[in-house]
Amino acid sequence: MAENTQEVRLGKIGQIAFHVSDLDAAVAFYRDQLGLTFLFQVPNLAFFDCEGIRLMLSTIEEDIDVSASIFYFLVEDIDAAYAALSGRGVNFVRQPEFVTNEGPRDLWMAFFHDMDQNLLAIMGYKPKSE
Repeated sequence: MAENTQEVRLGKIGQIAFHVSDLDAAVAFYRDQLGLTFLFQVPNLAFFDCEGIRLMLSTIEEDIDVSASIFYFLVEDIDAAYAALSGRGVNFVRQPEFVTNEGPRDLWMAFFHDMDQNLLAIMGYKPKSE
């Protein structure tokens, strides 16, 4: 493999995803029974804070083959990280895509697999689009 001089730094784990069959029941369990801090909910997704690491509960997307959970690496610049990792031979499922608006910023993600087909992702924020 050719050496890639583009620098990219994967940050801390920013999010872990669990796939659930009943989102409303899962929200009630994680919020009411476990006492996790509920952040927000959008169609098919709910988010909780776990001491600085976000937990995402989601119903399964049909176009992505998922493992038991997904690790999301937080990056400063998702487009630069996508380009650098692609240059290193990482094969992404899709290009970075808009996920949701979080106030003054938009969340973007791009998914890829490791050698054992575990689903991983990079996540990053961009200024809110108009």
